[in-house]
Amino acid sequence: MTIIDGKQTSATIKEEIRQEVIKIKEGGGKTPSLAVIIVGDDGASRTYVHNKMKSCEQVGFLSTVIEYPESIDEATLMAKIDELNKDAEIDGFIVQLPLPKHIDENKVIEAIDPSKDVDGFHPINLGRMMIGLPAFISATPAGIVDLLERYNIETEGKHCVVLGRSNIVGTPVSVLLSRKSKPGNATVTICHSRTKNINEVCLTADILIVAIGQKEFVTGDMVKEGAVVIDVGMHRVKSDLTKSGWKLYGDVKFDEVAPKCSHITPVPGGVGPMTIVSLMKNTLLAMKRRAAE
Repeated sequence: MTIIDGKQTSATIKEEIRQEVIKIKEGGGKTPSLAVIIVGDDGASRTYVHNKMKSCEQVGFLSTVIEYPESIDEATLMAKIDELNKDAEIDGFIVQLPLPKHIDENKVIEAIDPSKDVDGFHPINLGRMMIGLPAFISATPAGIVDLLERYNIETEGKHCVVLGRSNIVGTPVSVLLSRKSKPGNATVTICHSRTKNINEVCLTADILIVAIGQKEFVTGDMVKEGAVVIDVGMHRVKSDLTKSGWKLYGDVKFDEVAPKCSHITPVPGGVGPMTIVSLMKNTLLAMKRRAAE
């Protein structure tokens, strides 16, 4: 059984990006620039934003954080998005989700210029990805595909089961793994809350990608011997077992499932670091595209 080390893999990719940025700057090119809008004081969101800014520093990007209180009105937020769309110094930007309930997340996502949508959430980027055209790929699905490729995990002809059908993870990764590419050419089944006999479906998976949002949902009896398991879940639970008083769990019951796997991602240290590094890759790509215009 091999532990898929997302932390080490992301560090390798960051160094590749850093070296590329150095060459670009030495050649007189522009330093990539990422902006992040965060609304409110959600602890998890602030941690994510901090890690994204830290990654920008590590790879040599410029970064900007724009903070608003939870009480911000939608019009003010939309005006800032319009401003960033027009700012030539900003190559890409994201609006950290979730947003307060009084703000329409879909409206916000659709307001972002697709050429700066480095989260890959805009319908234009999702649509282009669906038909195989160049697009910004959502960070988590892109990170999953990177892990499969860098660990030389064969996907062609394999049965991949995806638990979860969100537009952020489940649906995009199912498309990426089914299309004619490497990694790709898999036969993909998507399971969700209305799927019958979900345990039996999971047992047929050569590759099981779990993004169902339920702590330790996948247990040992749902996974066949030799399967590859990718755990996208992240659940922060109070615990007396750690110094911080919190423990992170995934959507997979790791101790039960891991002994049956050929490869498995841990939580933390699996998919999470790859999500952030995929955002860095998209930002670099956005800068290159803008420079070529």
